[in-house]
Amino acid sequence: MNSAGKEKQSKSEKKTIVNAYKKRRKKRHGIRDKPMQDYREYHFSVKEGIKGVAVYVVLDMVVSYLFFNSIAVFAVLLPGIFLFLKEYRQELARRRAREMRQQFLDGMQMTAASLQAGYSIENAFHEAWKELGKIYGQDTFIIREFRHLVTQMEMNRNVEELLNSLGQRSGIEDIKSFAEVFETAKRTGGDLLAVIRNTVSCMRQRQETLAEIETCLAGKVMEQNVMSVVPILILAYVRLSSPEFLASMYGNVTGTAVMTICFGVYLAAWFWGRKIVRIEV
Repeated sequence: MNSAGKEKQSKSEKKTIVNAYKKRRKKRHGIRDKPMQDYREYHFSVKEGIKGVAVYVVLDMVVSYLFFNSIAVFAVLLPGIFLFLKEYRQELARRRAREMRQQFLDGMQMTAASLQAGYSIENAFHEAWKELGKIYGQDTFIIREFRHLVTQMEMNRNVEELLNSLGQRSGIEDIKSFAEVFETAKRTGGDLLAVIRNTVSCMRQRQETLAEIETCLAGKVMEQNVMSVVPILILAYVRLSSPEFLASMYGNVTGTAVMTICFGVYLAAWFWGRKIVRIEV
């Protein structure tokens, strides 16, 4: 066999060995050949979708009965389900982002602890992944992402590239900022342990500040929720106990106009109250 044939055979054998190694790594960690999740868009689960639709239908029935006493109004208000589901999706996305931020913070603290113990950056992420598995479930955000980091680094991908990808996909400013600082420190030969510690410390302080604000606003949030329900309960009480008081408000143009204005004012007050007590991060 000539030299060209031997070189070709050598390359073929090397490629076979590399592919077999990748397959073993995927089998060991349960990795599938699919892109990682983009967290910037929230998608309902089946349970969440059914819950959102059911809640809106019930609210639509209550409003149609108490404010208008009309099945036609129930049908007219049905398209509002899209606005309701949009608001519901945003609320669920905010909750998930809060959990992701906390999990990432815990993961980086464990990574810093492993670096301090003398591990390399690759092994530090691996150790942090194992420790996180004792705290969080296997289907949580941080476990999926750290497993991906570890397996990709074992395939010789740059950790800073992987962190940048995570920052972009997460849509969370803290993770993006951490990835940028980490990339700069690694390329310039900075002290990674000090960089991670300082960045995590800043993230921790921000989390604690937000927690304090949420604690201070917890009472106001409860008051806002109670005040939002009170008008509906009063209207339901009058409607059920003394229906004759509201009889003149149904089935005529004047009464319908008055109840429409009342309902519009109620909705505006509800949205305003929600906006006041909501913390944007």
